[in-house]
Amino acid sequence: MKVLVPVKRVIDYNVKAKVKSDGSGVDLANVKMSMNPFDEIAVEEAIRLKEAGKAEEVVAVSIGVKQAQETLRTALAMGADRAILVVAADDVHTDIEPLAVAKILKAIVDEEQPKLVIAGKQAIDNDMNATGQMLAALLGWGQATFASELDIDGDAATVTREVDGGLQTIKVGLPAIVTADLRLNEPRYASLPNIMKAKKKPLDEKTAADYGVDVAPRLEVVKTAEPPVRSAGIKVESVDELVSKLKEKGVV
Repeated sequence: MKVLVPVKRVIDYNVKAKVKSDGSGVDLANVKMSMNPFDEIAVEEAIRLKEAGKAEEVVAVSIGVKQAQETLRTALAMGADRAILVVAADDVHTDIEPLAVAKILKAIVDEEQPKLVIAGKQAIDNDMNATGQMLAALLGWGQATFASELDIDGDAATVTREVDGGLQTIKVGLPAIVTADLRLNEPRYASLPNIMKAKKKPLDEKTAADYGVDVAPRLEVVKTAEPPVRSAGIKVESVDELVSKLKEKGVV
């Protein structure tokens, strides 16, 4: 079984994002970038399936700017077998919209014929949470989103999902799309020898035009702003004082 894993280059989760002075977007100048954390979990899960003998090949895919090859090299160092980079933007500030990403991924799936696609449930930069679902719709495949546990048995996948009411376990036939949630696993660190080996692993470079997909944005960002500063809390001496303060604020 071949497993395809889409990965995205985003601002490192340890970096505090800053808004541009003109409000046109987030300032990415000289900012550390890394693999989207949910995608890192997806890569780890695919590698574990390979180590368990349930997958033969893990292919990592990234769609965006040329610099995303660094992100793919990280996936290769973790244990992916090969990678595909689809250059679809020249500017690091250009974010390819989920539908365009899903259309490109569909074309890659048609070429590669994987039985399973494992993606992060969302990217931490735009929080869209849409690509996996759109890809499943375009392919007509079953989907299991927000996975916290995954087990492959023959031509079916049993997935435990994190839902509002708790946990839900479903079974989907392969081929299928699974999107990884935070508790699916703990991603490994790439060792230095594996980082060196990753430099020799195949990384194919394509463009969106190669797949006949128009990546022109259909959404317009009107304004980007910092969230309002939260006012400091206060201490109260009793329940009666708490109720009084809540009434003053119009909460109760």
